[in-house]
Amino acid sequence: MRHVTYQQRIEYDVVNAQDLFHPDNPALLSVGRIENARRFVVVDSNVERHFSAEMQHYFSHHKVDAKIISFAAGEENKTLENFVSITRELDSFPIHRRDEPIIAIGGGVLTDVVGFVAGSYRRGIPHIKVPTTLMGYVDAAIGIKTGINFNNHKNRIGVFTPPQKVLLDRSFLKTLPKRHIRNGVCEIIKLAIIKDAELFCLLEEYGAQSIDAQFQNEAGGRILDRAISSILAELEPNLFEEDLARKVDFGHTFSYGLETRHEAHLLHGEAVLLDIVLSTLIAKARKLLSEQDTSRVFQLMVRLGMMLDTTVLDPRLLWQSLEERTYHRNGLQRVPMPCGIGGCVFLNDVNADEIESAVRLLEDWITIKNEII
Repeated sequence: MRHVTYQQRIEYDVVNAQDLFHPDNPALLSVGRIENARRFVVVDSNVERHFSAEMQHYFSHHKVDAKIISFAAGEENKTLENFVSITRELDSFPIHRRDEPIIAIGGGVLTDVVGFVAGSYRRGIPHIKVPTTLMGYVDAAIGIKTGINFNNHKNRIGVFTPPQKVLLDRSFLKTLPKRHIRNGVCEIIKLAIIKDAELFCLLEEYGAQSIDAQFQNEAGGRILDRAISSILAELEPNLFEEDLARKVDFGHTFSYGLETRHEAHLLHGEAVLLDIVLSTLIAKARKLLSEQDTSRVFQLMVRLGMMLDTTVLDPRLLWQSLEERTYHRNGLQRVPMPCGIGGCVFLNDVNADEIESAVRLLEDWITIKNEII
């Protein structure tokens, strides 16, 4: 008998690439063959509505045979049925397994589903990700996790599949409604509180104007670049999550249950933000956060115009979510908690009373804030 050992090197580029559909921009075709080439492209239906003509012209200009299919955005479409549908479309449009990467252009749901298709079809083919939402830009498209929801569980089926490239074009963000801009900002707030005090300061100083400018301003670009550098610094040493104590899981303990139950009207970032503020209050009660730092967190929420829907907060649901995440994290809670702005500790003894107390404190804060307004 033999012991088999094989080590795979993971490399991919995350690059800024403005005006992706301009014919003179080679970024979309910078990976793979371009002579007599084909590309299978899955594009978010909202993006297609704005950029269909430009996309068609781009591939035509470069004499690339492109099959472009539309995918409807939304968590409810992250399904096995859509995974199979895209795979069937791909199978009817033969591409080379190694030098004709499929291209995913859209938000986090789309890049997750298409990335899973790429990781599964013929046991893995290359792909390129082009995030077009702020949530995808600073979170979903940056790492190597892909997947779909299954059996009423988020991301229950999937694989770790690195892209060949992630192309970041923040001009796409101009088409987003403000709610979806703020949805992505919640992930930036997460990183700022748990690991990057300088990013927190940038949000305090420039966050509101960057939201108003849909991150097309210089300060918005600085915030995005800082956030992406921050998350990559966390992901790169632990791409396959061998270490389950992950700072980037801040805001993703209680939010899991909220999203699952309220998928129809609660966006991912909105659920994460509720988790963040509840965790902040638990951290304050444990004296991990000072009164001043706690105040800074809540003042930032107000400054950025964040809305917190506390009507969805059910302490029993939040406890059940923690129990599910404990199972997911291999039997320990491993709840990331802020220890000062930019610091992190992991807790394994969060209890139901703490959660219920944090919910009451948050509801009281909302009441007082509304009375002042």
